[in-house]
Amino acid sequence: MKKATNGIKGRAIWVFLVIMIIFFSVTNKNFLTVKNLLNVAKQVSIFGIASVGMTYVILLGGIDLATGSIISFVNIVAAFFMVNMGLNPILAVILSLAASTVIGFLNGIIIAEIKMPALIVTFASQTIFGGLAYIICNGVPISRFPDAFLKLGQGYVGPIPIPVIVMAIIFAIGAFILNKTYFGRYFYALGGNEEAAELSGIRVKRVKCLVYSLSGLFAGVAGLVMLARANTGQPNAGVGYEFDVITCVVLGGVSVNGGSGKMSNVIAGVLIIGVLSNGMVLMNISSYLQMVIKGIILLLAVGSDCIQQSNLLKAKAVD
Repeated sequence: MKKATNGIKGRAIWVFLVIMIIFFSVTNKNFLTVKNLLNVAKQVSIFGIASVGMTYVILLGGIDLATGSIISFVNIVAAFFMVNMGLNPILAVILSLAASTVIGFLNGIIIAEIKMPALIVTFASQTIFGGLAYIICNGVPISRFPDAFLKLGQGYVGPIPIPVIVMAIIFAIGAFILNKTYFGRYFYALGGNEEAAELSGIRVKRVKCLVYSLSGLFAGVAGLVMLARANTGQPNAGVGYEFDVITCVVLGGVSVNGGSGKMSNVIAGVLIIGVLSNGMVLMNISSYLQMVIKGIILLLAVGSDCIQQSNLLKAKAVD
């Protein structure tokens, strides 16, 4: 029953994406062009990269509200390393990713060891590192990066933007971890039943630390791509991004209760948000109304998941 439900959800999300593409193609002749489609892929690259880590977190039945602040923090830290300290871009990237991974690890260890709610821990982390980003740069944007670094966000390999290639690589790595490693199975096991997973010998605390560390790492990669694209480090660059990332993941069919979801469907969720945002811009829909529509979509996605979970529980009770 559960496999059948997931299969229907998987097909439905891709059908919905195709319907959206057809709708916007009919309403605006500029939508279905190679240039615009590549632009959509480039725009969603940041959401897509960060959504891989968020997928792991939500599979565990957790949440990571620190994603946006980590993106902002990495924006400023990497910019500070390269411009103010004159570090080599490669070293700056490595140190920035190390910092974002440590932030995720700290979130994970507090959640696992102290058993504080993930909502509170990551919200506190969001506030702390969002504030630190402002402190480091004194609220002033940092710019003038080496050309080698800017290629990460502005370069192309043939006609394909490098941010899109980075997103594809991250999704491939994310899917491999989820489908081909023991850790991926552990993520599903913990999300399905944490107590049973612990009794079966899975080191729950270590897995949680790993998941939040990966979430921090992928958010850091997203922050670096954003920095290279914008060519300026802003302390508020990632504000609100956690909302879009969560929407992508939940819309992609990952259950907010944990234990259920596929990386391939998350890709569809990311593309739907990208197509929707781009299509609404082409239709001259105001940014405020776009926020309303995205909020409604998130509500519908979570509501649908809750209804399906409730129906599954009722079916099990009948059996």
